[in-house]
Amino acid sequence: MTPTLHIKQLLVCSLLGLVACSDQESDFGRPLEQRSHPVDLVLLEDGRPDPSVLAADQVVRRGNGEEPETLDPHHALGVPASHILRDLFEGLTAESPDGELIPGAALRWNISRDARTYTFYLRRDMTWSNGDPLNAEDFVYSLQRALDPATASSAARILLPIQNAREVLAGELPVEELGFSLLDEFTMQITLTGPTPYFLGLLASPVAYPVNRKNVEEFGDQFSKTGNLVSNGAYVLKEWKPRVSIELEKDPNFREAGQVLMERVFYIPSEDASTEVKQFRSGELDWTNEVPNNQFKWLQKHYPDELVTSPWMGSYFLGFNLTQEPFIDNPSLRMALTLAIDRQIITDKVTQFGEQPSFALVPPGIDGYVPFSPEYADWTQEERDHEALRLYEQAGYSDENPLRIEIRFNTSDNNKKIALAIASMWKQALGVNVTLVNEEFRVFLQNREQKVITQVFRAGWISDYNDPYSFLELFRTGHGRNDYGYSNPSFDALLDEVGTERVRARRERLMFEAERVLMSDHVIVPVFTYVTKRLVNPRLKGWQNNVMDHHPSRFMFMLKSRNPDIQGEQQ
Repeated sequence: MTPTLHIKQLLVCSLLGLVACSDQESDFGRPLEQRSHPVDLVLLEDGRPDPSVLAADQVVRRGNGEEPETLDPHHALGVPASHILRDLFEGLTAESPDGELIPGAALRWNISRDARTYTFYLRRDMTWSNGDPLNAEDFVYSLQRALDPATASSAARILLPIQNAREVLAGELPVEELGFSLLDEFTMQITLTGPTPYFLGLLASPVAYPVNRKNVEEFGDQFSKTGNLVSNGAYVLKEWKPRVSIELEKDPNFREAGQVLMERVFYIPSEDASTEVKQFRSGELDWTNEVPNNQFKWLQKHYPDELVTSPWMGSYFLGFNLTQEPFIDNPSLRMALTLAIDRQIITDKVTQFGEQPSFALVPPGIDGYVPFSPEYADWTQEERDHEALRLYEQAGYSDENPLRIEIRFNTSDNNKKIALAIASMWKQALGVNVTLVNEEFRVFLQNREQKVITQVFRAGWISDYNDPYSFLELFRTGHGRNDYGYSNPSFDALLDEVGTERVRARRERLMFEAERVLMSDHVIVPVFTYVTKRLVNPRLKGWQNNVMDHHPSRFMFMLKSRNPDIQGEQQ
């Protein structure tokens, strides 16, 4: 280890107070001997669990991170809301426990030879949670609502492959001009502007979920509240206690209700991963949203069966506000800050769960795509720091005139530790004075979107579908989630070509070039690619790790415990 690297590690560790930087261990919560152990899983010939091994109470309590802003699928933002919406609703397509696409409300579909027209044949036995019949007209209405500019859905742009969607969102055409056709009560067609290999995956996203027209018209923007919401998924909304829990109950009207074993699902919001661990150990949670980075070694040693890590289709990065000083028209400063981050220390000493240092936007492993890698990815950190200082001074800053900026992030123990580590690196390498600003999730998102007070902010993206375009499209001019104020006609033109290219190899080259343009403009600071990291009750089965980290509760079930005293489990 070089002296510089050793000093930097000591500085980061001392600032963060990380347990993992030493051999210290601390105990907390529930005694180890009281942990729950499942009976052996016995499967029937059809692959379903034998009823004799199932717990009497089929209830799961899932930690879920931030409180969702809304359960309107066309307005919901963020991963926590998406987890809940996947239980409440079902799109034309759905996902299996391993993350693969499966038929949802559509039993089957045909794709035209030019890959532009999709014909969906809906199931004929579907109803809404209130018992009303559900048919193709409901999906047409809902997709029109999602793309209607009056709805103002920030997620609707992922539906731009649909014919005339861009013009409708811009208010240039009415929603009736969208590429939807009703062939009969249970058959519909969707026409696209060009071939879109990931389109079926889009239809499993919340923004493509159906909403009940009578429900929406009766309650307006209150239709997704407790007591009002009519849905079509495996569960219904029973109760929402803000900042306490969201309770779902199995929907007896769901088309496969007889196959759903989990009767109730509680989503528990939490901004503190340490609290989630304590709740897990005391039996209040069966599934944590994440775990604190500085407890990894302790959990790995004492909870090897409960600690679950898995690659995730997402990137963690910082964003620059390009519409305000000091970053507007200042690529040298942006590149200096990008270089002066030791990603290896962050992943080794701060995150510690197998995250991979990243120098690109798109994480590796997405449908075979190889992300762009800048030249400085192969440099040593000492070389990066040296070039960063040169660019910093070129931008007009020095020890006598240091840069003073804010890093803004949403409330999370892990986000704070990462921001603090980066601030210490910028201070040591360049002399930058950083103020950390911690905000509640809604306020954080609003400030990012408004682009008035943000300078540097925590960002990241978990893909909605298995395609690099999910990451790249965020930076298109005018995109609803382009909180960076980035606008480059060359980048936009490349995305337009990607949207119409049918040959896979050419399409990948276009996406590679788009990513190169974006990274050369230094719009973001890539830090690492995600892994999921959580504690899971060993009695909870029916789910599988997958890169999308999508885990519908309808496939889960709870096994009996070997110890009947734990949580009063009845044998």
